[in-house]
Order: sequence, then C-alpha cells, then structure tokens
Amino acid sequence: MKIFGLVGWSGSGKTTLMTGLLPELIGRGLSVSTMKHTHHAFDMDRRGKDSYEHRAAGATEVLVTSSARWALLHELRDTPEPDIDELLGRMAPVDLVLIEGFKTYPHNKLEVFRRATGKSILCSEDPTIVAVASDEPLPGLEAPVLDLDDIPAIADFIVGHCGLRGRPSSPGDGGGR
Repeated sequence: MKIFGLVGWSGSGKTTLMTGLLPELIGRGLSVSTMKHTHHAFDMDRRGKDSYEHRAAGATEVLVTSSARWALLHELRDTPEPDIDELLGRMAPVDLVLIEGFKTYPHNKLEVFRRATGKSILCSEDPTIVAVASDEPLPGLEAPVLDLDDIPAIADFIVGHCGLRGRPSSPGDGGGR
C-alpha cells in the first residue's frame, strides 16, 4: 500500500484537490482510500443518537453499520492519539492512500500553495515535500511546480512518484473525471 500526502495551509485548496484527484485516480483503475488529519476536536456523532449515547455511557468503541456503510468510533479518552502507521494498519489494503494533513510525518507530500492565503511556502523547510501545486508560477523552487488546476498532470506525478501502474490519462479525456 503506497501513501502520498497533500499538505498546505488552511484555505489553500487541499480538500478541493483531493476530491478532484479521487475520481481521476480511480478512473485509472487504482483503488484509493483517504486519511484526513484534523487539529480540531471533531465529532461525527450527535446527542440523541444511539451511538452517541453508547459512547457517552462509556463504550470504548461503537461500530455503526447499515447496508450502505459502517463506521467504527473509537474514544481515545486518556490515551494518546495513534500515529499514522497504526491508523494505516487499520485500513483495508488499497493501491494508494492519499493523506490530507499530517504535515510533520516523514512521508512524501505535495504542497498545495496559494499566495492568497498570506502564508509562506512550506517546501523550502520540508524535504518530504516533493512537489508543489500552485495557482501561479513559483520560479526558483527546487521542487517541481504543477498547475493546481491540472488534475491529470498532478495525478500523473503522484502515480509516477509512487511507482503505481494505473491507466495513463489521455489528452482531452479528463482521465477518470
């Protein structure tokens, strides 16, 4: 299972790029999963739902299932957040896991950069950033700079960098989109 990350400041377009890459890569015959790290407290559950009440009553894990999907909710309580390797070990095998976030984990990443965020570029300080996708040219960078709007080219880069064998996109076919 190959992993490849997307990093960047809030508002740079990481999620938009991720949702564009998924159909492109899947359309090339690759199986793809995603992992998203957030620094914010989040909850997929809400008061009044049975699963919420199970967790509130002290369950460490609650597995919610239907004919469409299942989700495992695991309460960390006083235990540390699991590292990326442990989380990857819980995922079903696929060709590629795209990871949004986890800036400090030492896996290969593409930086999503928009000067409009007012933030500095990350790649000059992080050797694990192997390319940058930007909405404007960025002369002078050592890392390759890809057009943020060219999803097939970004997918080509990721597939090639990870050594995957998906069907290549053809000019004008939009790849898997």
